[in-house]
Amino acid sequence: MPAHRPRKRFGQHFLHDPAVIARIVRSIAPAEDEHLVEIGPGHGALTRALLEAGARLDVIELDRDLIPLLETLAPPPRLRIHQADVLQFDFTTLDSRGGLRVAGNLPYNISTPLLFHLLDSARCIRDMHFMLQKEVVERLAAAPGGRAYGRLSVMIQYRCRVSDLFHIGRGAFTPPPRVESAFVRLVPHPVPPHPASDEALFARVVRQAFSRRRKTLRNALQGLADEEHIADAGLDPRRRPETLAVAEFVALCNHLSAAAD
Repeated sequence: MPAHRPRKRFGQHFLHDPAVIARIVRSIAPAEDEHLVEIGPGHGALTRALLEAGARLDVIELDRDLIPLLETLAPPPRLRIHQADVLQFDFTTLDSRGGLRVAGNLPYNISTPLLFHLLDSARCIRDMHFMLQKEVVERLAAAPGGRAYGRLSVMIQYRCRVSDLFHIGRGAFTPPPRVESAFVRLVPHPVPPHPASDEALFARVVRQAFSRRRKTLRNALQGLADEEHIADAGLDPRRRPETLAVAEFVALCNHLSAAAD
């Protein structure tokens, strides 16, 4: 089979380092005959290692030219291949008894919208293990008050427990990406630790707050919350959005929701 050239438009950077692959498999720790879903299998380096560990796999690959290569790794039902755009893929159609375990080397150019797409299916997902741009993982795991903390931090931490597991050098991929990478574990909460009574309002407040992150809350949330509402929720209206923990954003939104009833 002719060598496949990585395609820039698909954001392809194929993992090849055996030591990194082994560390990833140890972190995922698939049980014998456990059902996993891999996003963007590429040349199948991680796919092969997960199969050797005993997993059953559904893989989602956009590049149709890679499908013949992947088909050589194992027959169905041990390996089922979906040639599809993962941003349009419905994860709830997969067998999720016990919860799906999702893994992959995510294309960095779609990583943020893909994470939000996966959260829409969080009820059927047990855990997720991803290679992402190091800067994105730092944002996912960031604590309030730091430069990395923002909308992505709040929205993901509201729904998941985040663990920054280890960093991966550029040389582990072909071609080497321009950025450093990291491996992260996301475990959806069965129930959010701090539930928002109106999750759509919560999403709007967080989005607007961080679109004006250098302003105070009373200025950043104009049109959504006035100074009195912010103070009644137990927050200082002079604080900046980047200082609020997830629980404080939820408390504010729950107060706004109750006040509107």
